[in-house]
Amino acid sequence: MTEDTPRPRRGRQLPTADELRIWRDFIETADALRSELTSRLQSETSLSPGDYAVLLALSEAADRRMRSSELAAGIGWERSRLSHHLARMEKRGLIHREECATDNRGADVVLAQAGATAFRGATVPHLRAIRELFVDALTPDQLTAAGDLAAALRARLTAADG
Repeated sequence: MTEDTPRPRRGRQLPTADELRIWRDFIETADALRSELTSRLQSETSLSPGDYAVLLALSEAADRRMRSSELAAGIGWERSRLSHHLARMEKRGLIHREECATDNRGADVVLAQAGATAFRGATVPHLRAIRELFVDALTPDQLTAAGDLAAALRARLTAADG
C-alpha cells in the first residue's frame, strides 16, 4: 500500500484517539474558516453565503436564468429551502422569478441588475478573503494535498450515495 492509497476498511473498528483528534481538528478548522468567510462576506458586502451561491450560479447560467429545480440541485439545497431564500432575495431586488416559457409548472429564477451589481461588488473582497485565509496559509504542496483530500472525500461520498 502506497502513501496515496486509502487505508483498507477494517470492519467496524472505531477511529483511534489520534484519528479522532485529526477529525476534530479538521472539522473545527473548517467551521472556523467558514465562519470567518461568512462574517467577512456579510460585513463587507451585505450578502450571505447563500445569497452569494445563488448569485454565482445565476451569473454563470445561460441568459442569467435557471429553473428553480436546477438551481437547487446546482447549489445542493432542498427546493423548499431555496424557495424561502429566493423570496427574501426577491424582496431585496437581487433576483426575480418568471413563469417558465417552456413549462407552465415551473418558474425561472432570473438575476436582477441589482443582484448582478451586488455579486460583482462581492466577488473581489470574497476572493481576497479566500486567498488570505486559505490559499496563503498553505504551501503549494499543502494546497495540492488539500485538493487531493477534498477529491478523495468527495469520491467516497459519491460512492456511498450510488
